[in-house]
Amino acid sequence: MAIMTASGVTRTAPPAPVKARGKAARRWKDNLTGHAFLIGAVLCFALFMWFPMIRGIVMSFQRTRRGETTWVGWDNYTRIVADPSFWIAWKNTFLFTILALVLGYALPFFVAILLNEFRHAKGYLRVLVYLPVMLPPASALFLFKYYAYDPSEAGLFNAILKALHLPTSEWMQSPTMTIPAMVIASTWMNMGSAVLIYLASLQNIPGELYEAAELDGAGVWRRIWNVTIPQTRLILALLAMLQIVATMQLFIEPLILANGAGTQDSATSVAYLIYQHGFFQNDLNGAAALGVIMLVVLAAFSAVYVRLTTKQD
Repeated sequence: MAIMTASGVTRTAPPAPVKARGKAARRWKDNLTGHAFLIGAVLCFALFMWFPMIRGIVMSFQRTRRGETTWVGWDNYTRIVADPSFWIAWKNTFLFTILALVLGYALPFFVAILLNEFRHAKGYLRVLVYLPVMLPPASALFLFKYYAYDPSEAGLFNAILKALHLPTSEWMQSPTMTIPAMVIASTWMNMGSAVLIYLASLQNIPGELYEAAELDGAGVWRRIWNVTIPQTRLILALLAMLQIVATMQLFIEPLILANGAGTQDSATSVAYLIYQHGFFQNDLNGAAALGVIMLVVLAAFSAVYVRLTTKQD
């Protein structure tokens, strides 16, 4: 294209920016590749998570009898809430969550602090701590059920109690010991992952902070309280929320250790009650309603927890 200048000289316009078009094309191609990889994950989430979730919400407002489905509104929810097992299951679930938070949240943190102080055999100790996580949960729970929680004196825990001249326990056959026994087994199975996460966080704390605390005369507990906990606060807050959400979905422990409901319904959890409605009572709509209630409770807790921790930050 010719351009006439003010002096009357005709000049040719510069060609289009080829390099810019080339960069745009490469950027578009890179984005297309990224979206192609992303669409597989999105489809998996949509098929195996979002669709079942939406389908469950729809089913909670329906009733299916002999192949015929009708809309019943809130009838499934009122029927589920009126069931006495509903409140027993929530009581057991909350009790398990509280005890698991006391034992299963604090113990991995202090184990990680202890392992972080070792100068030798660190790799061996980490493998030893993480080993229960690598076991299939069913195998670990059967080990507890038939070996550790044997109500006779041949059981591991009863043998230890007898050696210490303490009264033995019936463990899973005792309504008062069912929840604590499940908490012990669950903590042993799952604490390895939390220990490794805490260890990674502890190793990022600058050593100068501990040296300064020692110069100020701080003991072990003051160093943990004033240095370790503040420096790992974000990890502690995240794992606390994840553990509460996970323990609220208690299922495999009562299923294997207590054969489901346990003595006097002492092991019935909300997740196991959903399983009962869906597979034993053939009440899929009631199971869906109970699942939606659990979803709302966990979502509300997560939202409040994130809100509070964000304000503290």
